Amino acid sequence: MLPKELALYTCIRGRAHPDRLTRRTHAHYVPLAARLLDLYRQGAGRTREELHRAGQALFADDPDCPPQRVQALLQLLDQASEYQTDIDGRACRLRLKVFELAAARHPLVTEPNALFQSRESEVKEAIAGEVGMLWPRVEAAMYADLPAFHRLIRLNGYDTPEALLRRYNVAQAQTLLFWAEEMVVTAREDYERIFRHAKRNGLLHEIEAVSEEEFRIRFTGPVAVLHQTRRYGVNMAAFLPVLLTCKRWELSARLRLPQGLARFDLSPRDRLQSHLSAPDEYDSELERCFVEKFGLERDGWTCRREGGFLVQGRHVFVPDFSFHHTDGTCVYLEIVRFWTPQYLEARRETLIMFADVPILVAVAADHAAKVPELAREMLRFRARLKVKPVLERLNAMRAGRR
Repeated sequence: MLPKELALYTCIRGRAHPDRLTRRTHAHYVPLAARLLDLYRQGAGRTREELHRAGQALFADDPDCPPQRVQALLQLLDQASEYQTDIDGRACRLRLKVFELAAARHPLVTEPNALFQSRESEVKEAIAGEVGMLWPRVEAAMYADLPAFHRLIRLNGYDTPEALLRRYNVAQAQTLLFWAEEMVVTAREDYERIFRHAKRNGLLHEIEAVSEEEFRIRFTGPVAVLHQTRRYGVNMAAFLPVLLTCKRWELSARLRLPQGLARFDLSPRDRLQSHLSAPDEYDSELERCFVEKFGLERDGWTCRREGGFLVQGRHVFVPDFSFHHTDGTCVYLEIVRFWTPQYLEARRETLIMFADVPILVAVAADHAAKVPELAREMLRFRARLKVKPVLERLNAMRAGRR
């Protein structure tokens, strides 16, 4: 995805429209994108700065190409590329040594005079001798830790120029969601997949059953989140490519753009194509670690990451896990990470509504002091959700229901 400063969009009568390259209007971008791909595929050993200059030069004669569009395309190529970086800090150490050696001879001049005796070329040659390499090599190595001077190893993506242009269109739509106060998705198909990935992306959301086959998911946007706004905005934007792989949905987001409020609408009719060939089945690291530690079975309990969803009237609740005991007992687990007062209140009302269902609520410890009791069964955890305390609560809840 792209940073905010590379967002390109227009607002017409209160509707935001992300920049989009189409076959009808931008057919000439296909050969330009092909040349960009060739630049990166054949650019091993060149610095990021050199690649960017060469890429900008390819579009220099195109009057229909704002600088942000070129920078966005280059950013997407960078994200799909592997660069050589200065992991062990050699560049920093070399830079400090060169500065220390040069400081004793300052100021440097092109031609010595009565006041200043240190000729620049001679000082550079002397420093090169002391560090044991030729000066051009010193200049190249002493800034190798800066992103502009990272050297390309290989490009790992975009088989065709069309793939790069399609990714650009999705990335611009994603970037608009960084300004979202609220996003509503109406799903008529693949809604379980949408529920699952909303949870896995750590998005604050409420689900309403419009009918047996239509659900409305209301997401709290990054602009409305109190903490970790940047991270949360990235999570919301990362959700969009998954949504694009689904069918029969509509998205409507309320944006607080720098120029004011606007609405952003999207649906399969817009024909944005995800770079994901199939829905990504990844989990959060916290959930993955917990499932691995729990194993296939513990004390008669089995754990399911997708335990289905609970429906009561128009209200829907999708817990993170369901635990099933050999005696038939079922307990759900809900994990609370991101939060706002409004979200907590809505979650509390949901838990009250499903009070007859055994639900264990786990809350991250760094939020626990600020979070009032959400439910009778509540567990606080730190960096990781540990198996032992969860099992203790599960067994206590099972005993209480006998």
